[in-house]
This record gives sequence, C-alpha cells and structure tokens, in this order.
Amino acid sequence: MNKISRGLAVAVTAAASVVALSGAAQARPAAGDWNGCPYGAVCIWGQDRNPYLDPHPTNVYWSYGAHNLSNQYGDHYVFNNQYGGASMSLCTGYNGAGCHLALLEQEIGSFNLTPYNSVTLNR
Repeated sequence: MNKISRGLAVAVTAAASVVALSGAAQARPAAGDWNGCPYGAVCIWGQDRNPYLDPHPTNVYWSYGAHNLSNQYGDHYVFNNQYGGASMSLCTGYNGAGCHLALLEQEIGSFNLTPYNSVTLNR
C-alpha cells in the first residue's frame, strides 16, 4: 500500500469513527421493560439523570401523536421503547410542529431538550 492509499484509508476510518460517535442514538437495550420505561412507551429521564443508574423516568408517553413538553431544559436521556417499527420525533413547536426524527424503535439517546416543545410518537 503506498503512502497516499494508506493516508486515505486512515482518513476514511477516522471520518467513519467521528460519524459513528456524533449521533445521539446509543446501543439498543433488550426488548421489554427497561429501567422503569415500559415496553411500548417513550420515556424521558430528568435533566442530567442517567437511565442506566436511575430506573425512574420523569415522563412516559404511550399514545401515538404529539405530546407537549413542559419545563424540559438541558440534557435528558430519551428512550424509544416502542416496537413494530415505531419511531419518535423531537419538535421545536407545540403540538408536533417542526419535527425531526430522533430515535427509531429500541434506541436511546441524550438530547438537549431546551429548543424542543413537543415530542411525537410515530407509527
């Protein structure tokens, strides 16, 4: 392998590592109830609370559609413990306006919820 090819391989590997680490989603817990989050729900833990150590989410959402957030500032863990391909979105507006996909089923991530005013549970 020449120097240019070797350098390109290192750069591609480094870029892939950065992309992998920059996403909010983390490893998926096993299906079923998990650390206080019931199977089929979307759960949010309190600001700066670690769901791996704290089995008490502060918000639990069961029904599809929009749910307005209240007093959610700073970093929070969010776990989409839904199944059947259901996703969840974070939305800057109330009642599900200005949404972007945040987590697929069985994904957990840490998000700064300050700019968000609602979440949606999507089929």
